[in-house]
Amino acid sequence: MPGSGECDITMLRRLQTLAATLVVGLVTAPLVHAGVCATDATGREVCLDQPATRIAALSPGATELVWAAGAGEQVVAVVSFSDYPPGATEVTSVGSHTRLDLEKLLSLEPDLVIGWVTGNPPEQLETLWELGLPVFSIEPRNFEAVSTTIEQLATLAGTEEAGFAEAERFRQGIAELTSEYRDAEPVSVFYQVWDEPLMTVNDDHLIGKMVTLCGGVNVFGDLDRLVPRISAEAVIAADPEAILAGGMGEENRQWLTRWESFPGLTASKRGNLFFIPPSLVQRPTPRMLEGSRLFCDKLDIARTRSEDR
Repeated sequence: MPGSGECDITMLRRLQTLAATLVVGLVTAPLVHAGVCATDATGREVCLDQPATRIAALSPGATELVWAAGAGEQVVAVVSFSDYPPGATEVTSVGSHTRLDLEKLLSLEPDLVIGWVTGNPPEQLETLWELGLPVFSIEPRNFEAVSTTIEQLATLAGTEEAGFAEAERFRQGIAELTSEYRDAEPVSVFYQVWDEPLMTVNDDHLIGKMVTLCGGVNVFGDLDRLVPRISAEAVIAADPEAILAGGMGEENRQWLTRWESFPGLTASKRGNLFFIPPSLVQRPTPRMLEGSRLFCDKLDIARTRSEDR
């Protein structure tokens, strides 16, 4: 049997052949638009001779953002857990965001790949570049970046009318919430992003910015890491007025049951243990507007509950 080195060489040659076929197809394709360019989250300018018609989205969030940009029908490849919008589940999967099937991806002949800066392994994205594929890497870290990313994707896909309208809808919705809650009474908040190990977010994370937007004060907001690990004892010591959590699934509030066993905890004592569907807050997409409204509604409920509850 051939050794692993021979297998690696064989696979590389197959990928190179597929990539060469793809590049020839791109070069000989008729140009129907002028070239388009956009600068991605890494500072790299990505230019296409014509708007992309075969897009590969390498994270569930990227998939949602491409659809938001009006280019859903142009998506030919996604990764696992790309479950929104419903049409995304019908698109060919090329592995997970951490482990791509490069041969399968290349066989789909994408003319634009949407990468995830902190989610996709850098070496995989660089391999795609080396094979001749244009890779546009995204990493929205604030609300405005969500809108800007949608606009950039719409530009690269030639769907500016739909994409720019959606970007502005999100931008205006966030602006309205910001104005509504600018002077809201502060509520101390713990947001649980994971259960085992117990994890939260700091103020630089987009979810942390949602807490702030709604007048919340993140009790772990000043920690250095975007998604720090913490202990239950740290939560008890911080004694938040409200605890918000997602869970393993859109309707599973099991993560909150841990805190019900601490009746002296202010959030538990007041009944301020709130479930938030994770898909509305844990992907940097326009659905964060719906998630933000839900956050704000929950904190409004916390404000109305007295200390004696």
